[in-house]
Amino acid sequence: MDLTEAFLAIFLVVALAVSLLANLLVLLCFVSSSELRKQVSGVFLVNLSFCNLLLTVANMPFTLLGLLTGRSPAGDRLCQALGFLETFLTCNAMLSMAALSIDKWIAVVFPLSYASKMRFKDAVVLVGYSWIHSLAFPLVALGFSWLGFSGSYASCTLALKEASDRRRFTAFTIVLHATSFMLSLLILCFTYLKVLKVARFHCRRIDIITMQTLVLLVDIHPSVKQRCLNEQKRRRQRATKKISIFIGSFVICFAPYIITRLVELLPFITINYYWGIVCKCLAYSKAASDPFVYSLLRKQYKKVLMNIVNRLLKRDLYPSSGYNSSLDTENEYCLHRTN
Repeated sequence: MDLTEAFLAIFLVVALAVSLLANLLVLLCFVSSSELRKQVSGVFLVNLSFCNLLLTVANMPFTLLGLLTGRSPAGDRLCQALGFLETFLTCNAMLSMAALSIDKWIAVVFPLSYASKMRFKDAVVLVGYSWIHSLAFPLVALGFSWLGFSGSYASCTLALKEASDRRRFTAFTIVLHATSFMLSLLILCFTYLKVLKVARFHCRRIDIITMQTLVLLVDIHPSVKQRCLNEQKRRRQRATKKISIFIGSFVICFAPYIITRLVELLPFITINYYWGIVCKCLAYSKAASDPFVYSLLRKQYKKVLMNIVNRLLKRDLYPSSGYNSSLDTENEYCLHRTN
């Protein structure tokens, strides 16, 4: 094993450990909090965490073994099962992120009708569709024996075995990525840009009120005025940063792998071994980042985790002090209305 392989192996181990712990914490929060279970978006978050957790437990260790040994880490039947799981879980996770963005869009753009537009049964229907959609492709791949060990990615995944099937395999791969990655990306961009538009509208309204107040308060201290202006600037940037994280993490983690899988369909292209492993590791890293992007960094989840720690340590972590954590800005409220 050379230095590059050792670095990739360490990266994969870290991603596996973080993903396992973080996704377990998300599921633990849902089990522990009745408030989280009442939220419709929780259906999508549980489905996403379940997919990421299963991918972490089932696929990442065998990819690590494939990287360390340089050969298939399992027999043909087990490798086919792992390739089936990876295709299903990756598609399902992408569609879950798209469903989360739709939920956010409805909550922010149509807040008054959110309760009627996004009910629990609507969320279950969307999750059911994502399962059916995600199961269809690995079932087809299994029927054509397109699941096996790929040395370019050191993992059990989609793999062409017979050159005579290249045309059908090419069409299958293009349709798979078009209806999973590209469809999810288009939904993410459309919905979150609509959310950003609403957030900026609220920012401008708050800015107008702030400036009118500063003009009326002629005796206000310059330092206080500067703090208000700084907060005004941070408020404008906050929504943009969050939307950039949602879309950016999706593109950075998945796009290199998807593009590489499409490029290798060309018969005269050979994928570099190290590049293939890097793309695979980036795709796996999405399972480790999702709990933080969508759940654990939010105040509500932090509070639930602190309550869990409180119960474990048997001490009162929140003494009654009249503290009210709802003093967020209107823009922050809009962005987290579904949380």
